[in-house]
Amino acid sequence: MRAVVIINPISGPRRHRSVADCTALARDVFSRYHITAEVRVTTARGDARAFGEQARADGAEIVVAWGGDGTINEVGSAIAFSQVALGIVPGGSGNGLARDLGIPLHAERALEIAASGRRRRIDAGQIDTALFFNVAGIGLDALIARHIAHPKAQRGLSGYARVTFIELPRYRARHYEIECEGRCSSERALIIALANSRQYGNGALIAPAARLDDGRLDLVVVKAQPLWRILARLPHLFRGTLSDAHGLTMESMTGVTIRSPDPIAYHADGEPGLAASTVEVRVHPAALSVIVSK
Repeated sequence: MRAVVIINPISGPRRHRSVADCTALARDVFSRYHITAEVRVTTARGDARAFGEQARADGAEIVVAWGGDGTINEVGSAIAFSQVALGIVPGGSGNGLARDLGIPLHAERALEIAASGRRRRIDAGQIDTALFFNVAGIGLDALIARHIAHPKAQRGLSGYARVTFIELPRYRARHYEIECEGRCSSERALIIALANSRQYGNGALIAPAARLDDGRLDLVVVKAQPLWRILARLPHLFRGTLSDAHGLTMESMTGVTIRSPDPIAYHADGEPGLAASTVEVRVHPAALSVIVSK
């Protein structure tokens, strides 16, 4: 059996291991299971996807993404709709998908799961032309994702908190027409989240009822409302107790069309994108094979 391990050396708040140490660890762990591991290291955005595509073309059975949700997104997008299995070593700021899959943040244990765990097929979402496996979003969280994606941005929970508390007071809700499951609504929204998994990362559960393999996405709309009300709800975000209430709606769905007077900025697993004034979102059931604990 052959595996390819793709390492993003700059993901996450900081690295405790050098690239050389990460490479040695990956090869050592896979060798214990009689698997040959080739290691590739990214140097620019898009490398992880290119390496994943090459690994798929070369017949690798396992491709491991060692990085954050953005790295996982690139690799997952490259091997989706195939039998190639994705292993995950969480190394990002939030690690939302890894947390929802129960993959440990400890690198060696995560590598052991990638080498010996069971396969589980999960859904993928698609927003515009981009696949996502964790959460996509429009509005304020797309703006925050664009800030965090900057190479010099502060990473980790503190980085997200800093950008959020800078942008939240001055961000103005925008008007959207939302067509979902045959129903249309007009909303002034701060955030439109499209969730395949439950959380953004760091335990922030934006869609507590979402499931990775139910063939559906959760649509969460945070409507225009006073700042105090948003701040009052933050504890619910981390407790997993967000629910339909004044100014917030949640709905399980298979597809949604969102329209705006202006081009729509979005993110897919934290990766920024820009669509026209109409964006289509849909689910691809069982699109990706991931390796999880037995």
